[in-house]
Amino acid sequence: MLIREWMTQDVITVKVDTSMMKASKMLKENNIRRLPVVDDQGKIIGIVTDRDIKEASPSKATTLDVHELYYLLSEIKIKDIMTKNPFCVNVNGTVEKAAVVMREKKVEGLPVVDDDDKVVGIITETDIFNVMIDITGIYHGALQMGFKLPNTPGSLKAVLDDLRAYKARIISILTSYDQSGPNTRHVYIRINDMDKSEENQLQKVMGEKYDLMFWVRDTVRPTAL
Repeated sequence: MLIREWMTQDVITVKVDTSMMKASKMLKENNIRRLPVVDDQGKIIGIVTDRDIKEASPSKATTLDVHELYYLLSEIKIKDIMTKNPFCVNVNGTVEKAAVVMREKKVEGLPVVDDDDKVVGIITETDIFNVMIDITGIYHGALQMGFKLPNTPGSLKAVLDDLRAYKARIISILTSYDQSGPNTRHVYIRINDMDKSEENQLQKVMGEKYDLMFWVRDTVRPTAL
């Protein structure tokens, strides 16, 4: 899964001489939390977030009057509060790598750049959530089962053959090695909904033949964002 397929492309950017007051207004009007800072060629040089602006803003207990406050906010420039040389990802990189960078660097969003370091998008935690929802197929398949299988050739094929024998329509298959223990893997399979009696029979068979960790029906419906 490539970042370019999931990122926000129409990214809003600012320059170093943009005032903090204007940047704050841009964040609020566009309902966003971060602004990449670019030079005249569109290359990334920094990033400013809503937290940066809040931390740089005068306290509510300030004794400044309204005119003094507005003057101060207009004088503070992005270059004074931005994070220089921010963590970025390449547009041709994978979403998985972006998720790793976010977790390791403890950031909620990353500017996306091309090979010339020009900003072409931004990817956030919300985009990562969207990827997870999409690849699991939860909107298309109500039933998910989890197996603990030997990490040997053919172990998954046997499970899939049994599912096909019951005419189960497979929506997604995900595998995890980190939590399964030595020489095993956890496999999560989502299938399309089926008649309850057929489902009960299938669940019984799979539980008898394999190490079935769980069997869950979690139907959800997409809602307008």
